[in-house]
Amino acid sequence: MVKEFDLAMSGGRTLHAYDMGPGGAAGRLAVFWHHGTPNIGAPPEPLFEAADRLGIRWVSHDRPGYGGSSPHRGRDVASAAADVSSVADALGIDQFAVMGHSGGSTHALACGALLPERVLGVVSMAGLAPFGAEGLDWFAGMVASGVASLRAAAEGRAAKERFEASGAEYDPEFTPADLAALSGEWSWLAGVVGPAVEAGPGGLIDDDLAYVAPWGFDPATAVAPALFMHGGRDRVVPSSHSEWLARRWPSAELRLSPLDGHISVLNSATAAMDWLQEHAELTVRRPRSRHA
Repeated sequence: MVKEFDLAMSGGRTLHAYDMGPGGAAGRLAVFWHHGTPNIGAPPEPLFEAADRLGIRWVSHDRPGYGGSSPHRGRDVASAAADVSSVADALGIDQFAVMGHSGGSTHALACGALLPERVLGVVSMAGLAPFGAEGLDWFAGMVASGVASLRAAAEGRAAKERFEASGAEYDPEFTPADLAALSGEWSWLAGVVGPAVEAGPGGLIDDDLAYVAPWGFDPATAVAPALFMHGGRDRVVPSSHSEWLARRWPSAELRLSPLDGHISVLNSATAAMDWLQEHAELTVRRPRSRHA
């Protein structure tokens, strides 16, 4: 059973959160799921069976502006760490791991970098590198509609709002492997996209503005171990982004799947959960010191 609840935040906003813990949380590793753009934050149903086998407790929230969470105008990627900390505190969770897909990976990385005493491990699947990352041609290999959308965001909020209001269509150019995943167990994604855009594109706009602005943290200063997973045929977020991140994150492992695209990489999520469980146990045995 997934418990849903609203959490009052500073400034009068609300964060809508999800917890699979009630009734069976004892001894389970809490893993915060970070959803893509545009999704709501319901924990990933296709991974429930594996989570039960591995002793994982999914926790998540709708990012501000999506679903039941109030907008947080001007939020940066780093703000995800404070939101996750608030949810963890409300549930009495001291330490946890984080896992994200697509845009959610960026927010998972924020937690890994900014919560060194709490985050035991990070999984980033098909995630973006910082905008303007040195030595990375950020748009190379990205679908044309994605380039147009993110270039509009780079011009500022007014330009991004005009772009979304123009009715420009976004074509992710999914691969055959992606389409197969979407017609199988990852058809679940359709159920988290619709509710995310029911109230308009506000959450998506805030996400894209955050991706192309300074993130508010440096991946090179992170403490938590991280696993970067990416499909070699991904044109929504090219695999060069994860390669760049893995070279800079101090304790990183990179797994490229040459035949996978942006969605089909999720077929490796169970292996990523195994990795998280193993590394979380190792991190608990070797407590870390906070960076100065």
